[in-house]
Amino acid sequence: MSAHAATAPAAGHHEPSKFHTYVQIAMLLGVITGIEIVLVYLPLAKWFVVGGLVFFSAVKFLYVIFYFMHLKWDKVFCTILFFIGLVLAGGTMWALLHLFGAEASKPLSSIVGLLL
Repeated sequence: MSAHAATAPAAGHHEPSKFHTYVQIAMLLGVITGIEIVLVYLPLAKWFVVGGLVFFSAVKFLYVIFYFMHLKWDKVFCTILFFIGLVLAGGTMWALLHLFGAEASKPLSSIVGLLL
């Protein structure tokens, strides 16, 4: 026989399955979503609500990409590529928000009046 034969786990030792981990993370994501919904309806300062929503959505994002998208078990290079794309997407979103912001929505008649 080969020395590389797989050994059975010791009696009484139970290795937790990935299924239970996924269910627990899904439950945690559901609780965080519930907190976000309640947070929107609480009479709190707007900056606190927006900050809380950004924080909770970042936590949910990290759980989803590292467990459900399996980045936790991928090579580090794949994770770096993912985050490079995320930074590029965030920069593009920031640029578009500023490009089509409040200043860009002024009517052309007011701009033409300033030029004359």
